[in-house]
Amino acid sequence: MDDQKSASWLPPGQAATEKFPVVGEAAPAPGLDARDWRLTVDGLVARPLTLSLDEILRLARRERVADLHCVTGWSRRAVRLRGLPLAELLERAEVQAAARYVRFVAHSARAHDTSLPLELALSDTWLVHALDGAPLAPEHGAPLRTVTPGRYFYKSLKWLVRIELLAEDRLGYWERESAYHNEADPWREQRFDAARTASAEEVRALRAARDFSPWRGRVVLRARLGGWQPHALDLRGVQLKYCSLRRARLAGADFSGANLSLSNLEGADLRGCDFSGADLEGASFAGADLRGARIVDATLTATRFFRDFGGGRRLAARVEGLQLARVSGLLEDQAAFLRSHGVAEA
Repeated sequence: MDDQKSASWLPPGQAATEKFPVVGEAAPAPGLDARDWRLTVDGLVARPLTLSLDEILRLARRERVADLHCVTGWSRRAVRLRGLPLAELLERAEVQAAARYVRFVAHSARAHDTSLPLELALSDTWLVHALDGAPLAPEHGAPLRTVTPGRYFYKSLKWLVRIELLAEDRLGYWERESAYHNEADPWREQRFDAARTASAEEVRALRAARDFSPWRGRVVLRARLGGWQPHALDLRGVQLKYCSLRRARLAGADFSGANLSLSNLEGADLRGCDFSGADLEGASFAGADLRGARIVDATLTATRFFRDFGGGRRLAARVEGLQLARVSGLLEDQAAFLRSHGVAEA
């Protein structure tokens, strides 16, 4: 863990873990059978390819060690990837001169896809069938996935079935649906598309709202809601991503099914709040008052309940009476903090 403690390999805003949290969907769409699985390479290529898993495995025998960085805030050091560079496969397909981008398509329920500039994909993307000496688990993308270590992990696609060469870019699933940044460079902290930041008018409307049903299913990005005391506490299903809710007065609010990923709730009054089924990935509760709150069936990947500063100062949440059950993704140091304060997952 010595290298884990060093910040030199960690991009800004990231926390080290030895876990491999499940990201996105946990299972492919029905019908993905390794015996019938095929990978198609098409688009702007002179020689379209269709390969079986056996054919891929005969080619994919090299190893690469790389660090992985998820947009939600976790990073894993020195992961051993087994597979082959995308460049080797595309060499067989003979990419046409007009191609500028690569699109990857998954066998997933939501038809996940993502794209990369061709130059970046040729230099950094691998097709991977094993991690750390073990075959990929289904939840991590078996039988084959892409890994592009130089970008946030949403640019690495699970359950790969198609590689398409394009002249013009197409935004991927997370970029379209969750406003994730299309470049996704972790060292530049390109998590979200700044052009989709909530406008001043949207923030005023949200602060004035007495009924939040029109906001359900609508992504609100980077809204400044510090000190907010909403007129109603039924906040079920709202999507407040990468928002500032510092010192907000939200005691008793119902956030069930909400998405607060990467939002800052530091110092907020969250006593008695219900976060059942909420996506809290990367959110910070440091310094918040969570006494009597309920976090059940929620995603806590890289969620923070404390933050440490220089000089030994710690900003920690109050967690007396916090109910925690059936959560996923909690990183090691945060789990240890909660246990030390008498909060254990039921």
